[in-house]
Amino acid sequence: MKTGNPVYRNIHQELIDSCRKRDIKAQFKIYRLYYKNMFNISLRIVNDSLEAEDIMQECFLTAFEKIDGYSGEVSFGAWLKKIVINRSLDALRKKKIEFTGIDEGSHLPDDEGADTDEEYTGQKVEEIHRCIRMLPDGYRVILSLYLLEGYDHEEIGEILDISASTSRSQYTRARRKLCTMLKSSN
Repeated sequence: MKTGNPVYRNIHQELIDSCRKRDIKAQFKIYRLYYKNMFNISLRIVNDSLEAEDIMQECFLTAFEKIDGYSGEVSFGAWLKKIVINRSLDALRKKKIEFTGIDEGSHLPDDEGADTDEEYTGQKVEEIHRCIRMLPDGYRVILSLYLLEGYDHEEIGEILDISASTSRSQYTRARRKLCTMLKSSN
């Protein structure tokens, strides 16, 4: 029986090891490998391409400065993604974005009879992305973290310093708003 956490072996481990030695060519290769995906994650959160670009530069600098702290317990991409998400959320917090929950005693109507996600599977992807970008920041962030980044509501709650129930209520509201926007765009 094994004990301890297994260490994740990256397909780009040689590049990561070279980055630890401050090899600029290896850093540039890592940058090229991960930039586009990380930029898109940041863009979905901050909803501003120039700001996402700035965040990306900061994130890669931070990653290369702190690469010795990368333990290999998760993939390098997952480690970098966490840096990008946290830095993007910090940028939103500076703008005083609030994530509000359900007031005590109120509740959301149940989803019975509500629009289903299947209803929109035929919708053009570009239109869906456009509508997501138009959502208020709080809705867009939680929707992106849940649907696109794969976090559950407990994890989102920890990341945003809100309760899991607040994350769920924001997600439900975001989804309904998105469905309404998609219906009106047809």
